[in-house]
Amino acid sequence: MPFLVLDLEMTGPEPDWNEIIQVGAVLFDDNWVEKGQYLTNVYPENEDAFSSSSEKIHNLSLADLEDAPMIYDVLPEMEDWIIEKLGIRKTQNTTDNTPYLRDVIICGQSVINDINFLKEAYRLEKLKWPYSRTLVDLHTLAYFLFRILKKNGKPVPARLSLKDIAGHFGFERESEHHNALEDAILTAQCMKEVFKLADKLQLSQ
Repeated sequence: MPFLVLDLEMTGPEPDWNEIIQVGAVLFDDNWVEKGQYLTNVYPENEDAFSSSSEKIHNLSLADLEDAPMIYDVLPEMEDWIIEKLGIRKTQNTTDNTPYLRDVIICGQSVINDINFLKEAYRLEKLKWPYSRTLVDLHTLAYFLFRILKKNGKPVPARLSLKDIAGHFGFERESEHHNALEDAILTAQCMKEVFKLADKLQLSQ
């Protein structure tokens, strides 16, 4: 199953009011070999929902997004990008890419929030959700792993933000503002480290 490590920037916190304004993703095959990176800004249809508080996080203004595509163009473009990077040959000329993407697992930091926004975008654009219903969440993996490490006397971060998890593994953002691709890359790096540690764990009988 391929893994799509995803991060989104939004105009605010509510999927039924706010919108996606930036999509970043790193695609891996089922052996966690990187196949490609994806980044695009998105112009929001609901300009009234653009909040100044969210702008402080992602540092994107409406002016910055002026030439960006709309979400109805971005969603199929990203699907085609995944299919191309995975080397999948489409046998049907159809807009429904479910047969080609149903095994793609979406991963991320607190990823259910990103998936809720993405699914809302698919719903509003009347597009069929093509991806796997399985998800992998770095926040949940880190919570479980750090609990084990703490019980064994190992140092762990006090919080489970992406910044804190990344810091534990020696990674950090290049800038103070969030960028969807940079955060997707950072999330993928952390997930790989979590899996490496998990592979070393042994249960004593």
